[in-house]
Amino acid sequence: MEVQQPDAGRVDAIADGHLLIIRLNRPEKRNGFTPEMGLALAQAYSRLEKDPDLRVALLCAAGDHFTAGLDLPRWADAMREGRSMWPPDLIDPFDLREPRRSKPVVAAVQGICFTLGIELMLAADMVVAADNCRFSQLEVKRGIMATGGATIRMAERAGSGTALYHLLVAGEFGAQEALRAGYVQEVVPAAKLQDRARTLAILIAANAPLAVIASRANLLKSVEAGRASAIEDLQSLQSKLASTQDAAEGVASFKERRAAQFKGY
Repeated sequence: MEVQQPDAGRVDAIADGHLLIIRLNRPEKRNGFTPEMGLALAQAYSRLEKDPDLRVALLCAAGDHFTAGLDLPRWADAMREGRSMWPPDLIDPFDLREPRRSKPVVAAVQGICFTLGIELMLAADMVVAADNCRFSQLEVKRGIMATGGATIRMAERAGSGTALYHLLVAGEFGAQEALRAGYVQEVVPAAKLQDRARTLAILIAANAPLAVIASRANLLKSVEAGRASAIEDLQSLQSKLASTQDAAEGVASFKERRAAQFKGY
């Protein structure tokens, strides 16, 4: 049995209605990310996927900073040996390999958001950033490269020129530059960060879960497999959704001028 290292940090996963609040919790070390936190994060994402009552996750962090990135000395052996950060049977929080999640994640980032932090937020479905954010994808300054999706998703969001600027210069940039590049979707005052991110998560959770999952999946298929592949699925997806009880509830709520109460089937 492995002995947990001192000061390993933790990841809290707290169900709140249809939301799962996932919180990095090692604020005294700027949420420097340890292997123990890696395991706990993958377990939290797997819980989101498996629990039918959970519809959306809110990824956030305790303290003044989202994360300063990997606690490199604790990860050095695994990196040299090419070992995955996440157990193969658990959901990949970077959303790069199977098993992948089907449910959306809203990320709330503040203060320092370096390396792994950027990659976790880019793997989320939308990001709210505090206006005090400091971003840097600085792996090349440590003799390594970003392997959690930044080399792919930065280019998808901002184009290769902006992506390479951030990856190769490896300097700091702020929330407004992240917004311009499309890495984040909203910038808010730091004091309002958690409330705004929670509001977005609640709005998503109030929508029909199967329709949310299908919409997300079709968009990702377009990005990853191409436009034509995604178009091929549209009619069959819509037919399946239109046959659900949630679709019937959507029509009924429209006729009755009330908020829909979706069940996920």
